[in-house]
Amino acid sequence: MQYGFAPIGTLTRDDYQDDAQRIAALKKELEEADAVLIGAGAGLSTSAGFTYSGARFARYFGDFEEKYGYHDMYSLGFYPYDSMEEFWGYWCRNIWVNRYMPIPSRVYEDLLELVKDKDYFVLTTNVDHCFQKSGFDKMRLFYTQGDYGLFQSSSPSGAAKNKTYDNYGIIRRMILSEGYQIGEKGELIVPENTKIQMRVPSDLVPVCPDDGNWMTTNLRCDDTFVQDDGWYAAQGRYHDFLRRHRGLKTLFLEVGVGGNTPIIIKYPFWQYTKENPKAVYACINKGEAYCPEEIARRSVCIDGDIGEVLKSL
Repeated sequence: MQYGFAPIGTLTRDDYQDDAQRIAALKKELEEADAVLIGAGAGLSTSAGFTYSGARFARYFGDFEEKYGYHDMYSLGFYPYDSMEEFWGYWCRNIWVNRYMPIPSRVYEDLLELVKDKDYFVLTTNVDHCFQKSGFDKMRLFYTQGDYGLFQSSSPSGAAKNKTYDNYGIIRRMILSEGYQIGEKGELIVPENTKIQMRVPSDLVPVCPDDGNWMTTNLRCDDTFVQDDGWYAAQGRYHDFLRRHRGLKTLFLEVGVGGNTPIIIKYPFWQYTKENPKAVYACINKGEAYCPEEIARRSVCIDGDIGEVLKSL
């Protein structure tokens, strides 16, 4: 698809609106929309408290930071560990704290409250399962980039070529093997006088039951990423949602989407809005709220903390 937009600016409906007016305008569009398509990026989970650096990183990955000198979870995820035991020593924690632990705030629930009575759908690059944990209908979700809760073969072939595997049980065993205890809500507890290990036992390193290769995370990082039957079914529901609402008053609500993969959410949302004169584009993002000039008169861009904006709405 070609995008023939003019250079990106910071235009909104009215360059002189203040935040309160923009929030009021977005509230009105939410109320009047026939349908809402939510496009969600990492900024939404960051606003919800799933931060990948700072105090949260230091709490759970201080030992890895001291050993390797990296200061965020994202960077450590790409480190070439010397062994699979240490690879999973890191990744079991990353997966647990970002997939199985409670969400620190109500940001996702506040978003659901705004759209629960609408015909809505969610397109997201997030892999932390926060939408489903917060009550969103799983039949209205399309996780394009994978799921922390799934494994896949590291070199998919044969029966594993289009297959993913639930990982809760093995990740839990890995976490316990490092010395953690797990609280009633999934929180990690360090027992008194316990040194947390950075490796898991060799017998916990997961092997694909279908092709015998090492397991890895079902996260899109190269061409081995597995798009299983569930992925394709969600993609079909997404395309059906777009088809059913073509030409109707649709709100394309983008929240927390940065510039890492704009072709998945941001650029298509701009294009859909341009093509449909009844559509409205909205963007909530701290420091990255903008739109092309061509759709500025049908756009509401709010530069601010997503959680605070949702509360105001």
